[in-house]
Amino acid sequence: MRHRTRLCALALTTTLTLTTAACADPGPDPGHADGTAAPTPSARTTSPAELCTAIITKWARQLYAARDSTYGDYQSMGLSNGQYTILRDILDAARAEREEGSEAAGRKLIDRQARERCAERHQDGGPSGGPWV
Repeated sequence: MRHRTRLCALALTTTLTLTTAACADPGPDPGHADGTAAPTPSARTTSPAELCTAIITKWARQLYAARDSTYGDYQSMGLSNGQYTILRDILDAARAEREEGSEAAGRKLIDRQARERCAERHQDGGPSGGPWV
């Protein structure tokens, strides 16, 4: 019973300490030297073209580095059918570039083509058939 009482007292003390710390006044905003408040950073939204580029580049680099000839399941990758088509096209071109040129040339092609193809895909606001097209 004493063990349970000690455990409850410890839990209560920890909870009160965390609550007090969370509710404490953070103090004045340091701001600028002249006393004015520092500007708060504005939120930045990632465009659909940037998201498309990021996810396609991620998977293309991974598959390219693995030298895996298979592509995997587009749904498990979080890609739409259209993004998956772009991924396959880019990987085919990068692999051909690797055969003719170098490993680095294939990686540069992946980055460039993912950016270009995603910008093209989203130039009019994105695919019109829903998010999985």
